[in-house]
Order: sequence, then structure tokens, then C-alpha cells
Amino acid sequence: MSNSHIDGIVILDFGSQFTQLIARRIREQHVFSEILPHDTPLEDILHRKPKAIILSGGPSSVFSDESPDFDNRIFDLELPILGICYGLHLLTLHSGGQIEGTGSGEYGLAHLVKKSDSPLLDGISNNSSVWMSHMDRVTTIPRGWIVIGTSSNGVVAALSDESRKRYATQFHPEVAHTAEGQTIISNFLFKIAHCVPSWTPGHFIEEQIEKIRQQVGNEKVVIGVSGGVDSSVVAAIMHKAIGDRAIGVLIDHGLMRKNEASQCITALRDGLGVNIYLFDDSEKYLSKLNGVVDPEKKRKIIGNQFIRSFEEFALQFGEVKFLGQGTLYPDVIESGGSKAKGAAEVIKSHHNVGGLPEDMKFELVEPLRELFKDEVRNVGRELGLPESLLQRHPFPGPGLGVRIIGEITKERLDILREADDIYMNILHEEGVYDEIWQAFAVLIPVKTVGVMGDQRTYENLLGIRAVTSSDGMTADWYRMSPEILSRISNSIVNSVRGVNRVVYDVTSKPPGTIEWE
Repeated sequence: MSNSHIDGIVILDFGSQFTQLIARRIREQHVFSEILPHDTPLEDILHRKPKAIILSGGPSSVFSDESPDFDNRIFDLELPILGICYGLHLLTLHSGGQIEGTGSGEYGLAHLVKKSDSPLLDGISNNSSVWMSHMDRVTTIPRGWIVIGTSSNGVVAALSDESRKRYATQFHPEVAHTAEGQTIISNFLFKIAHCVPSWTPGHFIEEQIEKIRQQVGNEKVVIGVSGGVDSSVVAAIMHKAIGDRAIGVLIDHGLMRKNEASQCITALRDGLGVNIYLFDDSEKYLSKLNGVVDPEKKRKIIGNQFIRSFEEFALQFGEVKFLGQGTLYPDVIESGGSKAKGAAEVIKSHHNVGGLPEDMKFELVEPLRELFKDEVRNVGRELGLPESLLQRHPFPGPGLGVRIIGEITKERLDILREADDIYMNILHEEGVYDEIWQAFAVLIPVKTVGVMGDQRTYENLLGIRAVTSSDGMTADWYRMSPEILSRISNSIVNSVRGVNRVVYDVTSKPPGTIEWE
């Protein structure tokens, strides 16, 4: 266990859609946070030496036979505990209070009416907006507890047992709709749990360098570089840790964006002195993907060949035992492999998590595995990577392979590559690229009738997508101006042979994912 895990916050996840936001809001205050399954044994929690525990919300009722199990010995600890929504119900019941289901619930915005002084609500204005999303509610206050706030609907909104440092909110302070939620979280971290704000990019880098050196010893590490931010940061941090024994390998699988390989090599080799090589293995990938249309099969094929290609090219550098890659926290969560989510549902397999072969010869080195995207960018800045690389929109490991719906062919790749390049260039020229978290084009296996030069055409339909987000876990579609959309559509249709219609995706996440596959 790394030192950053000590004196952090443990979040027990009871299934809330907002649990990842709790972790992010804490990290934004430069305090380490870790999400653990709801049934994590007390011994595992204490091993981390946390400063406090947070019980997340969740979709269950405390009365349900299927309510999540947990180690109730946590309530005997002297550590501060904050319960949010479902967590409030657990604290209330354990302390002798009563909860009842009303059948109607309370959803959306309400106002917090302060009833008593508490360090949790210190500095919070009366009638501040809060976000409610619950069915059950408190009907009997436990002995020793006081109501420190109610909602404008008359529901108990916040409770505290100051003597035991137990606090609970019926509303969700972690969501943006709760106007002063970050202040509430800050109060819990610093005025109640007495955390130290030491979770910084510089501290993270120092810790990871030491961790990498301990893991790999005097061995070599090949690093899978894709051209994106994550793998580039890994290459830079590995170079800083072990010098030329870190060997960056960019395998061109034929699924990269236009000029992407050369731009990445230049930024890392010339800009930071990273030891990096480029290999073209595109024919092999396209051969294995021939005729495959199922997105999960695509991801697993690409993930498997990703490792096989590295095993093959690594032979040129002698014996190599380790593979470094840019796996992030959201990758692990969506692939169902997070320790935090227990038996999490697989949303989609990320090629570097869910698509790895079982007989892989490498031991993985994943220094970014616990970071969100914005944290990776901050680490990259600390390492000295150029902003042009750091601000690039996220790009999936399987590349354009999951942006071509249906069969992947060289012809379809060429069409998508050109259209995507035009799209990105216009976003830069219009000055909106940095307002967008991620933008890309999707080639759809549908042809439509068009008219070009007084002649009938029957060509491909192209979708374009742009979203705003802070971490990729949730996202909203970007409100592109009609003028920019018109320019993008006209430029693509007039310049890319094989496309005669462009549509704009206005779906948020949830219900959709950011990528189409």
C-alpha cells in the first residue's frame, strides 16, 4: 500500500450513481480518496489507516431483503463517519432511530433550512439549494443526534452526533446541483476529519517513481504508447523513474488518427528525451478484424493482439518482463474490474483491461490506474509535457476500430480518418476545441441518397459527437452553434469522397456512453 492511501478517505460504495463524484470532490481538495465495496471487512479498511469513512448513497431501501451487506463494526470506530442518502438511513437505524418509506420520495432541487450549528454546515447559507434523490426518510431521530437541517419540503435533510463525529445528509453534497456541496465536503475533510491536503501531482509523481523502481528493479519495461494523453504521461513518468530502461513502443495498428503516430513520437522523443520506437503492424490487425462487427469482439481482438505485438517487438530489446500502459480509474470501473465495485456490470471492455489475454507474458505496470483524466493532465503538466499533447481529447485504445460501426476495412478507415481530421481542424479554428471534453466522428453502416453536382449519390452516413465532462464518468452533449455545425458538415461532404450526409449526436452519458461502441 502506498503512503498516499494512508490518512485518506475510504468511501464504502452502496451502489450510488454518484459514488465516483464523491471520490473526485475529495481529490479536488487534494486529499486521497478510495472507493471500496460495501462489504469490505473492517480489517481491510483499518489497514489503509483512513482519517474518516463515507457511506455512499444507493438504490436500495434499508428495509429490502436485498439491501447490501456491510461490516457493521465500522460503527464502533472512533473515526468520523459521513453518511450520504442511503448512508444516512444506515446511520440512523444503527443508532436507534427510525426510517420509513413514504411511497412518494423527494427528487430534484430543494432548499436546506439550517436548524442548528454544526461544523459540517459551517459557512453554508440558509436556504441553499441541495439535490434530493430518495424514497425513504427519517421519522424518529436517534438518541444523542440532532437535526441540523431540513429540506424546504419538511424532510430531515442533515443530522449529526457531534460527540461521536457522526454526520449524515439526506441530500447529495457531491453533485453540482448542490450549490455549496464542495464547502460541505471541505468542512468534513478539514474541520471534522482533520485531513492534510497532500494529494498533489508532485507528490503523486514522487510516490509512483519510487513504486516503479521497487516493482521493476533493474529490469526493462516496454510502454504501450498510443498517441493519447494517458500513455504519453506513463512514458514520461517511466522515463523519469528508470531512464532508458523504459522503452516506449508505439504500434501503428492502422486505427490511429491522421498523422497521430509521427506527432506523438516527436513530442516524446524530441520534447522529453523519451526512448521510443514506432512499429507498423497494421496489416496484422486489419486481417484479424476482417469481417468482425460485434464491438466487444473488436475490443477483445485488439486487446489480445496489442499484447501479442508487444511480445513480438519486445524481443528486439532482449529479455523484457514488464509492460507499462495508461490504464485509468474509469477504464477499470467500466470494464467491471474495479475492486471498488465488486461484481460490477461490464459496460464495455477496455482493450487494456478487459481484452488482455490470460496467458500474457508481461507483468503490468500501471502508474495511473487510480487517476481520473483531469488528474492525469495535471501530472503531465508537472512532468513538462506540452499543452498541445495534454489538451488532446481522449482517444480509445482500440482507436478508430470502435468508431467504425460494423466491419472495419482500409477504405472505411481512410474515409473516417479524413472526416475526423477536418472536424478537429475546424474545432481548433473556431476556438471551441478546448471547451469540449471529447469530440470525434463515427462512420455508420448506413448509406443515404444525396444529390451532388446534379447527380444522385448513395454514400455513407457520418455521425459527429462532442461532449463536455470533467472525468468521463458522466457527460453532456456540447451545444455546438448552428454556424459551426454547418461549416463542419459542408466541409466534410465537399472534401471526403464517400460521405454525403452528416448528423450530430445529442445524447448525454447516461443513458449513452461517450463512444458509440
